[in-house]
Parts: sequence; C-alpha cells; structure tokens
Amino acid sequence: MKTLAMPAAARYLRPVTIAICGIALLTASSYVAVPMMPVPVTMQTLMVLLIGAVCGGGMGAGVVLGWLGLAFLGAPVLADGMGGPQAFVGPTAGYLASFPIAAFLAGFVTTKKNWAGIGVRFAAFTALHAIILGLGFAWLANLFGAETAWTTGVYPFLIGALLKSGLAALLVSVIPSFRSR
Repeated sequence: MKTLAMPAAARYLRPVTIAICGIALLTASSYVAVPMMPVPVTMQTLMVLLIGAVCGGGMGAGVVLGWLGLAFLGAPVLADGMGGPQAFVGPTAGYLASFPIAAFLAGFVTTKKNWAGIGVRFAAFTALHAIILGLGFAWLANLFGAETAWTTGVYPFLIGALLKSGLAALLVSVIPSFRSR
C-alpha cells in the first residue's frame, strides 16, 4: 500500500496554529491581573512555563518571543493592555526578558524522564520562577534600588510563584504534549 506524502502547507499549519494559540493564551493570561505598582500580578508566568513545557523548549521560547515581538510592535498583549517599546525599558523589562529563558528551560525540564513526578516538576518550576523574579529584581534594582525592588518586585510575588509552580506541575501531567514529532 502506498502512503501519500503530507503536503508542505499541512506540515506548517500545525506549528503555526500552536504558536497562534500560545500567543493568544499568553495574551489572555496578561489580562488576568491584580493591579500593583510598579509591576502587576498576572498569570503570565504560569502560561510561560506551560507553553515551554507542553510545546518543548525551542518552540515554547519561540512562541514567547513572538508574543514579545507583538508587544514591542505595539500590540496590547501585555498586562493592562500595554504594548510598545516602552515596556522593554520600564519596570517590567526584567521579567519580560526572563520569559523566553523560562519557557526554554521548562521544555528542558519536561523532557527528563526522572523529572516526571509532580513534586520534582514543582521544584523545577519554582526554580524557574526564581529566575524570573531574579531578573525582574535585577532590573528593578537598577531603576529603583535593591530595597524597593525587593519590596515591590519580588516579595509580593513569592506566594503566587509557589501556587503557579504547583498548578503548572499538575497541569503538565494532564495536558498532552505538542512537541514536534
């Protein structure tokens, strides 16, 4: 029996569809926000980790970079409907810079067979949140000083980071992988 080759367009449709859906989910997670100054609490970090974990490191980082590219071009995809180059020099710039790194590493974490347990993934996702908060802190400390960076850009986010890490670990165990086959 002869098998038919998949048309080229169909090969590209799947990753493009996944990328569009990932960008849409990241944008939606930006609008689930608790206003705080200078950085709001959002569901972005949860979505960044899930996209990396489910799509794989390379594609996950690519989706996040695509979303950041839209933000840079002015699309209102960030928290509070923000977009434009000013987001990449303002208080949230350190967090935004960490997102592709976290997505890539989340993809790496979920490829390790001995890291498949929820507890181990929770620890890994907590470490990834620490990277996000660390880069956010570094940028905020540069802008406002270390004490202000800690009290407004890290400390208020610690419990949320733990909760989102736990939720990500649970969700990754039930969401099917969209990694390239």
